[in-house]
Amino acid sequence: GGVPRVDKGQAVKDAGGVGMIIINRPYGVTKSADAHVLPALDVSRCRWNKILAYMNSTSNPVATITFQGTIIGDKNAPVVAAFSSRGPSRASPGILKPDIIGPGTSMSCPHLSGVAALLKSAHPDWSPAAIKSAIMTTADTLNLDSSPILDERLLHADIFTIGAGHVNPSRANDPGLVYDTPFEDYLPYLCGLNYTNRQVGNLLQRRVNCSEVKSIPEAQLNYPSFSIFGLGSTPQTYTRTVTNVGDAISSYKVEVASPKGVIVEVEPSELNFSELNQKLTYQVTFSKTTSSSNIEVAEGFLKWTSNRHSVRSPIALVLA
Repeated sequence: GGVPRVDKGQAVKDAGGVGMIIINRPYGVTKSADAHVLPALDVSRCRWNKILAYMNSTSNPVATITFQGTIIGDKNAPVVAAFSSRGPSRASPGILKPDIIGPGTSMSCPHLSGVAALLKSAHPDWSPAAIKSAIMTTADTLNLDSSPILDERLLHADIFTIGAGHVNPSRANDPGLVYDTPFEDYLPYLCGLNYTNRQVGNLLQRRVNCSEVKSIPEAQLNYPSFSIFGLGSTPQTYTRTVTNVGDAISSYKVEVASPKGVIVEVEPSELNFSELNQKLTYQVTFSKTTSSSNIEVAEGFLKWTSNRHSVRSPIALVLA
């Protein structure tokens, strides 16, 4: 409720209580380090059900609160907080949101900003888009138990919860390939969102006439993820361009985990580079299958793998 937890404890103490069990809301298990006035314990809703069953099983229920020390290396870490922003993006559903998740609550933004600053220091010629790509395509999707990352209910965290995954700074420093987005690519993207000339001009800080611009679908922006909304009976094809920032001579083969109810075809299936900063382009076609009639949201990934690098792009699909 709206009463602070410490005040609840004071009410229990005033009534003669010697301890307190706090039950968290069903959607999460977030705990705060409150300065309680009496011994107190936070439990999840599922654990409370077990406590309640015990209380109802005996006429004299007894409980003891003992401190077992700080637990480190929790196999479920990292777990996505209930208040962490979720997708999809309302303004631009063709761009997957969130992009990435990071450690901390109020510190998650400074952590990611610090990672971006370190990458810029190590790679001064990288653009903001290249830095974002490096962070996203090297992110972790598994927890310390090598299982898919969970949300606060300890259920599978879907693609609109973790985006590309949990930031891995060491891997981001050597991504192999990056999806760079030139500044000029944003003009056809913004015009395609049906903003007015003035709104687009305010964003780009110059005069714009969208009637003279060949706009593009949102999902066509050279982004390190795919977010396809309204996939119907007609297949949708999008183009991506990757820049080689790894080994000068390298070969990447594609691996696809197709979302359920969708066929994903990539052409070509192999990218062969002969020099650094070389750019190569590929196309991805998404086709809905007849078995997807009961599916609304599906997720998968597309990954380019060499003998030293793995470049992963998440795929989110909302079917029509």
